[in-house]
Parts: sequence; C-alpha cells; structure tokens
Amino acid sequence: FDVLSVDEQKFTTEKLNASSLTEFVLLGFSDVPHLKWILFGIFLLMYLTILMCNSTIMLITRIDSALQTPMYFFLSNFSFVEICYVTVTIPRMLMDLCTLKGNISIFACATQMCFILLLGGTECLLLTAMAYDRYVAICNPLHYSLVMNHRICTHLVAACWISVIPVVIGQTYQIFSLHFCASNRINHFICDIPPVLKLACGDTFVNEIAVYIVAMVFVMVPFALIIFSYCKIICSILQVSSAKGRAKAFSTCSSHLTVVVLFYGTAGITYLQPKPNQSERIGKLLSLFYTIFIPTLNPIIYTLRNKDIMVALRKLLSKLVM
Repeated sequence: FDVLSVDEQKFTTEKLNASSLTEFVLLGFSDVPHLKWILFGIFLLMYLTILMCNSTIMLITRIDSALQTPMYFFLSNFSFVEICYVTVTIPRMLMDLCTLKGNISIFACATQMCFILLLGGTECLLLTAMAYDRYVAICNPLHYSLVMNHRICTHLVAACWISVIPVVIGQTYQIFSLHFCASNRINHFICDIPPVLKLACGDTFVNEIAVYIVAMVFVMVPFALIIFSYCKIICSILQVSSAKGRAKAFSTCSSHLTVVVLFYGTAGITYLQPKPNQSERIGKLLSLFYTIFIPTLNPIIYTLRNKDIMVALRKLLSKLVM
C-alpha cells in the first residue's frame, strides 16, 4: 500500500508540474557563450544573404519575360517559401544568442513548430512539382505548353500549400496535448519535433508513429516520385543523339537535383531516425544544415548553374547602373 501511495504521489506531482508548465527554455548555443557574437555574426550574414538572393530571384523571374516559364514560376515560389522558412527560425536564434536566455512560451513554441512543419512540407511538395515540370519538359516536350500551362502550375502550387496545412495543425496539436514533466529545457535552438518529444512524460509511441507516417507521406513519397521522374529523364536524355543536347538537358536538372539531395537527406535523417538513436548534438547539426546552410546554398546553386538567371541578373544590374 505504501509503495502504491508513493507511485500515486509521484504521478500527481508530475501531472501538477505538467499542468503548471507555461514556457520552455531553448538552450540553443548556451554551452558555448564565448562564441555567441561569432555565431551571431555568421547567422546574421547568412540570413541577409538568403533574403537578398531569394528576393532577387523572385524579382528577376517577375520582371524578365525570358524567365516567365513554369520552371521559374516554381523557383520563384520556392524562393518565397525559403524566405518564410528562415524568418520563422533565424531571428529567434539571433535574439537568443544576444540574451542567452531562450525562454519561449508554449504557444510561441507550438506556433514555431507548426510553421516549420508547414513550410518544410511545402518545400518537399514544391521540389516534387519542379521535378514533374522537368519530366514533362524533357520527356514530353511537344505537350509541355499544354500540360504545364499557367492555370495548372498555379493549382499545383496551391495544392502544395493547402494539402500540408491540416496535417501540420493536427500534428502540432497532438504533440502539445502531451504532458511535459521531464523538464522544460529544450536542448535545441528551435522548437522541432524530436527535442520536444523527448520532454514528454508517459508513452509517446503513438506520437512517434504519427511523426513517421507524416514523414513518409511528405518526405519519402515525394522523394520517391522525384527519383522516378529523374530515372525517366535520364533515360530520355541518353536517347538524345548530340552531346550538346544531352549536356543542355542535364544542366537544366543538375541544380534541382543537388538541392533535392541536400534537403531530403538532412530532413529524412532527422524525422525518420528512431528516437532512442538520436544524438542531441547530431540533431542540432542536422537542423543547422536544413534551417540555415542549405537555404543559403540553394539560391547560389540555382543562380551560378543557370545561364538564363545569370543573363537576367546582368540585365538587371546594367539597368541599375544606368
């Protein structure tokens, strides 16, 4: 009876702690306070680079008639999502680096997680739509203008956004309906699913299964479709007789394929790795890759490896100078 009473008392205490929890503490980079201004400078520079490069891509695809094609329509939308994505994460990181406090309300944490999942899922689907665009352009060039008209492209982009919204709201609600009694200290710099789930008390098996299912639907299924598209594309390219034609076809796909491998690689490892096997340091490093480093690289990859965008940039610069 005494043992039962102790267990019941412990459960009651945990439940009271869970119900009284009003905020989390993002530990972020508090373990290296001597590096805070160096990290602040690096992340601020990267944030400004992402804003400037993606805004430039959006601008030139809007004003240059040569870039008003489905491929650049999708790229412009992808750049907009990238700007939104980093704006959800990096300003908060910069503030926490300045203060070294990291206090964040449960509502703010849930909101950040919801937007991270929403924008991340939208990016996955947009990358798939971009792969489909390249598939139609290379494998069915005669039907390209008919299949990828502006109305269909707009519907595809809208579907990328709308299909993700109910899923991420449900996922976020499910996670923040849990009791958090282990601690309120999140060993991360953002409110991401793996570190938040580690703080939950009780059995989180159902939540972990839900995370895997959503990750399969929005990460692995789109990735499989992209791989299938590129298998078809490669088969079609190899049938092109001229070496120049093959090189041109490959060049239109190489930038997109590089971004796909970088983004899906880090996102897949983060959300599909079993919870007990996740190292907090590795989790932080992977999150840095897909929240900061990859968004910094993406516009550089798309501009430096794309002749049309480089020509449009030169035109824009010449107009500004004149």
